[in-house]
Amino acid sequence: MTRFALTLEFDGGPFMGLQRQDHGPSVQQAVEAAAKAVTGETVTLHSAGRTDSGVHALAMRCHLDIAKVIEPFRLMEALNALLRPDPIAVLACKVVPDDWHARFSCIGRAYEYRIANRRAPLTLERGHAWHIARELDAEAMHRAAQALVGRHDFTTFRSAHCQAKDPVKTLDRLDVRRVADHVVIEAEARSFLHRQVRSMVGTLALVGQGQWTEAQVADALAAKDRTALGLNAPPEGLYFVRAVYPED
Repeated sequence: MTRFALTLEFDGGPFMGLQRQDHGPSVQQAVEAAAKAVTGETVTLHSAGRTDSGVHALAMRCHLDIAKVIEPFRLMEALNALLRPDPIAVLACKVVPDDWHARFSCIGRAYEYRIANRRAPLTLERGHAWHIARELDAEAMHRAAQALVGRHDFTTFRSAHCQAKDPVKTLDRLDVRRVADHVVIEAEARSFLHRQVRSMVGTLALVGQGQWTEAQVADALAAKDRTALGLNAPPEGLYFVRAVYPED
């Protein structure tokens, strides 16, 4: 049995999420079906993150175990051929040790959220960015975001359906910057609560629009109460950017 690490890029729009679901298509289901067609084996895809419906990935790290003897390049090419026309691509494939695990060996995760901040409606970016027509103050958003950096109880900023036992997480970085008519939010941590990034982004957007003061973000965090959340950003602007491992 050989363990292969995959790096996936995908458009989350057509899927109910990365993980296999009973009520619709998933990225996991598509990759596992392609792997079975290549090897004749029933395999399980394990991933560094669990993206929701509509959330995208630029470089999601995953792994699967295969008994058939096959070179990594051949496996990557075969998976890509069979995944068409689903918007999923295997960017890299390599053999890793048997004790390497895409989820449990991961020591850091990075997300990016993209806001298209312009009056005109979206065309090319529809489904791939959150459209906010009102001008955002990215500098105020960045200042407010720094209250969330560090080790905190993020109860306010997690889904009511979050299954994590402990709401305390350490947020290593939360930066907001303007790039032309876009506002980009970058978040890094060892791990995140369910919908934590979208909850933080939605609240920061209220600051950017002048509906919240910067201090209210810190107040919402201190409340440790989901009802204190300002707004939950939609999924289409969120991208899983990077998974970090000790060997990196």
